[in-house]
Amino acid sequence: MSQPAFEFEDVEIDEPGDLTFTVGELADAIDQQLRSGFRDGVWVRGEVTGLKQGGPHIYFSLVEKERGNEAKIEVKLFAPAIQRLRPKLRKHRLDLRDGMKVRIKGFLDFYKPRGTLGLKMVDIDPRYTLGEIAQSRDEIMRRLVASGLIDLNKQRHFSPVPLRIGVAASVESAGFGDFHSQLVGSGLGFELTVVDTRVQGDGAERMVAGAIGTLARGARKGVLDAIVVIRGGGARNELAVFDSERIAHTIAAVSVPVLTGIGHEVDRSIADEVAHTALKTPTACAVELIERVTRYADNTEAAFDSIVRRSLATTNDAERRLHDTARRIAGRTTAAVERADERLSMRHGALKALAPAALDVASVRIGDAATRVVELASRSTERERGRLDVLDARTAAVDPAVQLARGWTISRSATGQIVRSVADLAPGDTVSTSFIDGQITSVVDTVQPRTERDDDNTTESTSAND
Repeated sequence: MSQPAFEFEDVEIDEPGDLTFTVGELADAIDQQLRSGFRDGVWVRGEVTGLKQGGPHIYFSLVEKERGNEAKIEVKLFAPAIQRLRPKLRKHRLDLRDGMKVRIKGFLDFYKPRGTLGLKMVDIDPRYTLGEIAQSRDEIMRRLVASGLIDLNKQRHFSPVPLRIGVAASVESAGFGDFHSQLVGSGLGFELTVVDTRVQGDGAERMVAGAIGTLARGARKGVLDAIVVIRGGGARNELAVFDSERIAHTIAAVSVPVLTGIGHEVDRSIADEVAHTALKTPTACAVELIERVTRYADNTEAAFDSIVRRSLATTNDAERRLHDTARRIAGRTTAAVERADERLSMRHGALKALAPAALDVASVRIGDAATRVVELASRSTERERGRLDVLDARTAAVDPAVQLARGWTISRSATGQIVRSVADLAPGDTVSTSFIDGQITSVVDTVQPRTERDDDNTTESTSAND
């Protein structure tokens, strides 16, 4: 069988003498070059991400995000190295966590099965991590001081009886358990509003700030006296969550005092610096609240006892003064009654002597007054009788019967209304006319109103007749 013919472009073909590797050989060569080139290991700094436990070993990526393009290398921390590094980490209160900036030493390793380059970690520089934490903390503190937020919450007025407490904590933590047990054991009437939140790991910063913000809204409504932010002990880099500028801003804006018990006794977090009162542990926060309430209760009891003592002393003193006053009043009253009795006896005798003469004079005056009353009544009756006669004559003069007897008549329309003007009638209307001795009914033929000329003629005629 013949092979098919293929046409190829002109391609430079390796000479038979050129070195050719298998994949495995190339991987071994790369690994050997890395080991020889970095025989003493290499120090690398970056940020831990994707940390996970794989059996007794730890795996994570070390990344750099500061130069625009992200760079990454995979890191392996095997169990023997973990055991060797654990005392160093514990001494500096550090624990490997995502987001932690580290400077580590390792040996480069090319893993043939996957064709990946990695770093076998053998050492760590704790001072670098602590320096990064301190530098970030110092920068945040400078901004807080410049903005005036560092002392804002410290100016909040602490209620004399802080019983209504908002708590931002992980309710499953031992720190919250200690805090809660302490308050319950006090026997005081604390009312807790608890917002459960993560206090370490991914999202802890956002969740803690959100929990404080939720409680702050309750404080603005007047339902909380104080807010407590607590967390148990832990590695220093874990507690660095509370060095967050976001959490600091949230605490500063709370309208009631904020107490912190972050659970570390050596360093103070930024949350401690911004809070109204920073305490070492969650238990210390509970003790502080208990002492405030107890102190208020003791002061109240002492004030009440003082009020009772002063009231009793004032009452006793007033009772003594009242008794003395009553005794003086009784003595003066007896003397006054005796003097009044003497004056009354003297006036009774004078009155008894003067009464007959006064009665005689009064009897004469009454007789004279009776005579004058009779005379005045007679004159008044005669005067009023004359007035009645005059009124009777006037009434008779306007009596319609008298007017009819004089020749006057009264005309009424068909509806019975008195006719006072020709304007009240029209041709064809029926008119009833009353005389002194009877009544006639007539029909209007014509209506002729009086004119100005008629008024003038009447006036002239009247003048001529005069």
